[in-house]
Amino acid sequence: MVLAGALGGAFMAATASFAAAQTIKIGEINSYSGLPAFTEPYRKGWQLAVEEINAAGGVLGKKFEVVSKDDGGKPADAVTAANELVSSDQVVMLTGTFFSHIGLAVSDFAKQKKVLFLAAEPLTDAVTLAKGHKYVLRLRPQNYAQAAMLAEEAAKLPAKKWATIAPNYEYGQSAVAVFKDLLSKKRPDIQWVAEQWPTQGKIEAGAVVQAIAAAEPEAILNVTFGPDLVKLVREGNTRGLFEKRAVVSFLTGEPEYIDPLKDETPAGWIVTGYPWYDVKMPEHAAFLKAYQAKYNDYPRLGSLVGYMTMKSAAAIIAKAGSTDTDKMVAAAKGLEVPSPFGKIVFRASDGQSTLGAFVGKTAVKDGKGVMVDSVYRDGAAYMPSEDMVKALRPAD
Repeated sequence: MVLAGALGGAFMAATASFAAAQTIKIGEINSYSGLPAFTEPYRKGWQLAVEEINAAGGVLGKKFEVVSKDDGGKPADAVTAANELVSSDQVVMLTGTFFSHIGLAVSDFAKQKKVLFLAAEPLTDAVTLAKGHKYVLRLRPQNYAQAAMLAEEAAKLPAKKWATIAPNYEYGQSAVAVFKDLLSKKRPDIQWVAEQWPTQGKIEAGAVVQAIAAAEPEAILNVTFGPDLVKLVREGNTRGLFEKRAVVSFLTGEPEYIDPLKDETPAGWIVTGYPWYDVKMPEHAAFLKAYQAKYNDYPRLGSLVGYMTMKSAAAIIAKAGSTDTDKMVAAAKGLEVPSPFGKIVFRASDGQSTLGAFVGKTAVKDGKGVMVDSVYRDGAAYMPSEDMVKALRPAD
């Protein structure tokens, strides 16, 4: 009986070891409980990608598996999750994160542990510039690119007096700084007359609106999103803050953020976003069909980001022909990946992908907030220059 039990245990251990050898594990970390409006569609997106990857034979002939953890919106919890994924779950790569300060924390962990980290969403420029290193890549267009897209349109406005409203953490601070720099270079006549820095998730919209109105700006840059954006729009509409004032706004055209505004959506804001209902690209049509077939719902931008995160991770491993970190790092340089917006490339110099964004204006249609007059801007045309990368990014 003892011998039989020992043999049975050995067989089970061997079976488990064989199964592990036939599986490639990817670690994924995100703020699922902190911002479900973005992260739940994001999860659906990467789950669809995993399904498609395995239906096509997996990666390197092995099953592609994602081990996912919730960071609760806390950098320390994200680092703990990263450590568990690497040491206990034996993942070959880390992916994900939403908030910029959390992305930077996981990136620092990846640098210390020499593990590849594909940042999905964090937008601060520091991820690939000031705090960049060879073990970090980023999928979404960073603040610099989105600011450049918006500044291009903002420079055409007659407004000279500008105010800014942004959440007081890494993402908001970075977005305001780069937008002000880019727009001021295009329009030296502009004056910055007021700034408001509400705590993320805790905006006191009445006080913010009152302070901005008192400065009498001719235009406003908004960087708030989620529930804070809803409160700001509602209070601003009530007090007439947006009447006869131009507003330029990061991310507001994304379904995650414009949908909750419903018929309160202010008309005419210049925004970046994702008008899934008005994208004419054939690659997007295929993604939309597959997503709707699986979930009976329309995609949000998070859906596309999650989808492309895992497609990119699989492409890195396939090109490397291995899960060895150094080989994956080398393979990621200049990697081309098909996407619902056409081919994207991970730039060799900083690991930033050329994924772009749509720029358009807000409007209300059938009682819902939508983007109109939207045009896709290829990220490659708006990224920091190679000279900027050399100047700002530490040498590997």
